[in-house]
Amino acid sequence: MEENLLSGKRILLGVTGSIAAYKAVDLLRRLTEQGAEVRVAMTTCAEKFVSRLTFETLSRRPVLFDEFTGGNQATIGHIGITDGLDLALVAPATANIIGKIAAGIADDALTSALMAIDCPLLIAPAMNDRMYRNPRLQRNIAVLKDSGVRFVEPGTGSLACGTEGKGRLADIGLIIQELAVCLTQKDLAGKTVLVTAGPTREFIDAVRFISNPSTGKMGYALAAAARDRGAEVILITGPTQLAPPWGMKVVSVVSAGDMHRAVTEHLDRSHIVIMAAAVSDFKPLRTSDHKIKKEDAAQTLELGRTEDILLELGKAGGKRLLIGFAAETDNIEQNALKKLKDKHLDMIVVNDLLRNGSGFGVDTNAVTIIDRSGKRTEVPTMPKTAVASSIMNAVSEFLKKQNPQEPTAP
Repeated sequence: MEENLLSGKRILLGVTGSIAAYKAVDLLRRLTEQGAEVRVAMTTCAEKFVSRLTFETLSRRPVLFDEFTGGNQATIGHIGITDGLDLALVAPATANIIGKIAAGIADDALTSALMAIDCPLLIAPAMNDRMYRNPRLQRNIAVLKDSGVRFVEPGTGSLACGTEGKGRLADIGLIIQELAVCLTQKDLAGKTVLVTAGPTREFIDAVRFISNPSTGKMGYALAAAARDRGAEVILITGPTQLAPPWGMKVVSVVSAGDMHRAVTEHLDRSHIVIMAAAVSDFKPLRTSDHKIKKEDAAQTLELGRTEDILLELGKAGGKRLLIGFAAETDNIEQNALKKLKDKHLDMIVVNDLLRNGSGFGVDTNAVTIIDRSGKRTEVPTMPKTAVASSIMNAVSEFLKKQNPQEPTAP
């Protein structure tokens, strides 16, 4: 994925005065190895950590260091270096550079170049944990995110100042992955994608409920993948420990009934519906607003069925694409095909909960994607973010096959 997307791409790499500047050398090397044309711009503080000669040697291009020299010598440096760019990346990015970009300040070579770009911008912060938590910095980050700038969140661990916390430059592999996302074809632009994620909770009393081990990671990854491909995304999520993704509408729910109402409310505007949530199949017939004492509790718990949201959506029909999930432990394919047919789905994603590295509570998954025409796509064990990308590839291909013209709202 990365090699195909980065080959031939023109990338501006901005390097600032962080101790992590030495990692930008490895980042530059890996980008050039994948065929990217990398143009480097440095701040004066960055050169305190790594010399210009290092970047010039690896990029085989002059480094922009002064506002009016470097880059393309035939033009003003900070203008010429931005000509024809596919993407700009600042890594590492200090609190200072983030504040300047947010405020529109262009007082050195790098900020002047960033003022002239007309391509996506990706920022990878690196700094002390207290600096990263500073409300003013977080405000600047929020301002930039609202304007469409993407960020690679810093990692947590040992910092150069001797403390532990969040502020380490993100792993180089993760930064390259985010670069690839920025360059991903926006084949879902103009579409609205509704994704459900996480578990639901059916309360027995004020403190007890029926639920399942779903963490929401797969659904959140799908929502992010759809967003990255240009879609407007509505994420309807049960209770999770995950941070709300940026760039989409997030609707928080608790019970299956809550999720049913939320899906119904947003259904009419959706072109694609991906039901990745682990919705509880059962709920107590009687509940209490107060905690039931053990000595007062009945020996049996009477259960009833919750709303079958997926079946209802399938019966409703319409032009929208409907995708279901099947998490199975036995007769995996047989149960998945039955669900695909019985619930009138366009596509089903099935996984074996007993398979190592698959299912609830882990960061990886392995699935089989089956569409209503019988086409099967096997996705091996990989991070759920990569699985989500594979699923969205299948969705895009299915849409092109079913409706080669740009879709209209259902």
